[in-house]
Amino acid sequence: MDLQSFNADLLPFLQHSPSPFHAVANMARQLEEAGFQRLDEADAWQTAPGQGYYVTRNDSSLVAFRLGQGSLPETGLRLVGAHTDSPCLKVKPQPELVNKGYFQLGVEVYGGALLNPWFDRDLSLAGRISYRDRAGKIRGTLIDFPNPIAVIPSLAIHLDQEVNQNRSINAQLHLPPLLWSGTDDDARPDFRSLLLETLHRQQPDLQVDTVLDFELCLYDTQPPALVGLEQDFIASARLDNLLSCHTGLQALLQAGGEQTALLVCSDHEEVGSASHCGADGPFLKSVLERLCASPQDLTRALHRSLLVSADNAHALHPNYADKHDENHGPRMNGGPVIKINANQRYASNSETSAVFRHLAQQLDVPVQSFVVRSDQACGSTIGPITASGLGVRTLDVGVPQLAMHSIRELAGARDAFYLFQILQAFYSRGDIGV
Repeated sequence: MDLQSFNADLLPFLQHSPSPFHAVANMARQLEEAGFQRLDEADAWQTAPGQGYYVTRNDSSLVAFRLGQGSLPETGLRLVGAHTDSPCLKVKPQPELVNKGYFQLGVEVYGGALLNPWFDRDLSLAGRISYRDRAGKIRGTLIDFPNPIAVIPSLAIHLDQEVNQNRSINAQLHLPPLLWSGTDDDARPDFRSLLLETLHRQQPDLQVDTVLDFELCLYDTQPPALVGLEQDFIASARLDNLLSCHTGLQALLQAGGEQTALLVCSDHEEVGSASHCGADGPFLKSVLERLCASPQDLTRALHRSLLVSADNAHALHPNYADKHDENHGPRMNGGPVIKINANQRYASNSETSAVFRHLAQQLDVPVQSFVVRSDQACGSTIGPITASGLGVRTLDVGVPQLAMHSIRELAGARDAFYLFQILQAFYSRGDIGV
């Protein structure tokens, strides 16, 4: 796989994964096309060396693995972790709002979203719906409105002349999107009826009787693109962190089968990971316990394992260069970034960083470092959560990007491929220096 073909696969994945549910469904499809077998947590598992398997939880988190030829307590595992969720606006359970003749939806901010960029965008809705079918069974399905159906218009500068100096957004009052213009006398539209009509039109074979509940998010319909005079950049929604999910998946699919290689993509990282399908939950550990015959075998396997936590990093912004430590401002297209924090907000240490640098040097791939300014707070990732929960050595890395947590983010067009090359080697090589 070369750079062009890698990006040619990445951009459609980003476009067709407007929610964590869609991202997992798309990854599962690629795994099955590659011969991976789907497992169910409710079943007894029968696994064999050399074979690939995957399992999902909540339809929004996924663990995929290919078993190597050796015994796990003797060989350990090569693990890569990422997350499927991104900051967004989620629809409230009773969202219907009729205000001055406009039909709007009540929304809730999910994660640490940059709110200003959500205004004046062509928005749509996607996510999961739980419904009762005509046989009385509760089932679930995915939904995606293919066309722009909503917009959050800005207030004209004439009515807020200080907007460019001091703009304050009230999430309750200013974020409900407009979906329809009626009259003050029109009856309040029923959102579940709208969902039911859409399901009947899009998926008539489902035999949907009643929409019981939903988990839906707004998303920008503008497709991902290569931008810049020489197409140096990728502009897209959800680069944080679907870019890492896709990169880890392609590395797993392209890896050799000698080593036991595992990819975990967890939901709810943007809100702390504390859920049954988040990195602070038991999903990954329960999978590993099934692969090892005893607690002692699991402990021995983890001692010989290494986790690469892949989550995008802050690139140096040329207009805000003073926001970075002078020696640790990574540049887009300068290679993946090792993320370091003395207070363990990132899980990298000298040993795990050395492994990554060793692989990169063998591949002639550039590597950068990020450390937050000493007078600023540092974010975190699934790395410290997984490291403390499992006791596995961990490294935090990521592709450098700008506009993190915006509705449209920016990354270098070469960096994800650089990371893919290192992760593929990490999954495949028998000797990685430890």
